[in-house]
Amino acid sequence: MKIFIDPPNSLILFDLVERFGHEPLSTMATIQERVDNLEIDMPPLNVTLEDIQKGLKYAGIEVPSGIRGRMAVWGPLIDEAEAAILMNDAPFAFGCVGCHRTNLLVDYLVKKRKIPIIEVEYPQDEDEGRDLVLKVKEFLEGLK
Repeated sequence: MKIFIDPPNSLILFDLVERFGHEPLSTMATIQERVDNLEIDMPPLNVTLEDIQKGLKYAGIEVPSGIRGRMAVWGPLIDEAEAAILMNDAPFAFGCVGCHRTNLLVDYLVKKRKIPIIEVEYPQDEDEGRDLVLKVKEFLEGLK
């Protein structure tokens, strides 16, 4: 199954999804495609007119461009997802979680899809880390 992970750049969640035989939908692969694609229209911004139009599907023109830009990447992943793992309370500096409005929009769009979802808390210590792995493992095994 295709599993959307949030934060979408979480290497921990990416690895767990892969280990249990699913396809992680994350920004790493999507952004790598953009970096490797020599046909990008507007370097160094790495966006195309198509990206701008995709972003408008998820966030209106009055929404800040950063949110639309993120949604141009994450929105199609959410649309493609068959299940999702949402990690709550990640530290502000954890990857690209710094845009709270984008996070709210992502959570809304994922939950609106009515796909299987597990919400986990960002682990604060080793024991919570083990609990996180166990919860995600049980969720992913239950999807087969």
